[in-house]
Formats: sequence, C-alpha cells, structure tokens
Amino acid sequence: MNPLLMIAITTGILSGLWAWVAVSFALLSWAGFLGCTAYFACPQEGVRGLQLSLLSCCSGVFWATVIIQGSALAPHFEIAGYLLTGVVAFFMCIQARQRWLGFIPGTFIGACTTFAGNGNWQLVGTSLLIGLIFGYAMKHSGLWLAARFSHRPPEK
Repeated sequence: MNPLLMIAITTGILSGLWAWVAVSFALLSWAGFLGCTAYFACPQEGVRGLQLSLLSCCSGVFWATVIIQGSALAPHFEIAGYLLTGVVAFFMCIQARQRWLGFIPGTFIGACTTFAGNGNWQLVGTSLLIGLIFGYAMKHSGLWLAARFSHRPPEK
C-alpha cells in the first residue's frame, strides 16, 4: 500500500482528534499543528526526530521569551528590542552546533508560536508538545498501516 496515502489517512483522522482535544482542553489548536509541522519537517526520523523537534521548539519558546521580556525592560527605546532580536536570532542559529539543538526551523517555529501566543509560554509549550506527539503518531501510524497492508496477500 502507498505510504503517502496511509500517512494522509492517519493524518486526517488524528488532525480531527487533535482539533477536538485542543478545544476540549483550551489549548491552541494552531500551535499544535505547528508542532505537527515541526515533526514532519525534521530531518531525523522516529524518536530521535521527536526529541530533536521537541528540544528545538522548546529552545525557540525560551528565546522568544527572552526577546519579549528583554524588550519590556526598555519600552521607550524600540531600537533596543530590535538589537536584542538580532542578537537572539544569532544565538537561535548558532546553538545548532549542539547536535540536540540542530533543527533550526524547529527553533524558529517555537519562537514564532510564542510571539503569536502573546508570550504565554506555558500554553504555547503544552500545545506544541502535544502537537509534536500527534505529528509523530500521524506519520508512524501511517507508515505502520502501509507496511501492514503491503504484506497482505493479493485479493482474488
């Protein structure tokens, strides 16, 4: 069976489930979908990819919080916030020298999600984390189904 088709099916089912979970528990559904996106975009597969995505996204949440809090210290000097953003963006990229923070897009996904979530890092972090888990489940349940159906004897 076509793996892409199976991933599409499981992604559709689990996306609907995620939407329900997000509303039921007052989470940010869009942030969870960004978590799914981070997992699907990660160059690593499996649990290693989940870990790399998680750590990178969490570091982005941290860095965005640094920018938000740091900029609030000098509210009358907009240039300070711009400079801080530039310095932090440098660190967001250079941290990728550490293997476990090497997924730069995940870092930026975490940061952008935090900005869009008005700095509510607890809600953003929870939504991203659950979304990452859903992304992992979407892909791997689809791959599991594809492997299961590919070993099935042909129908008569």
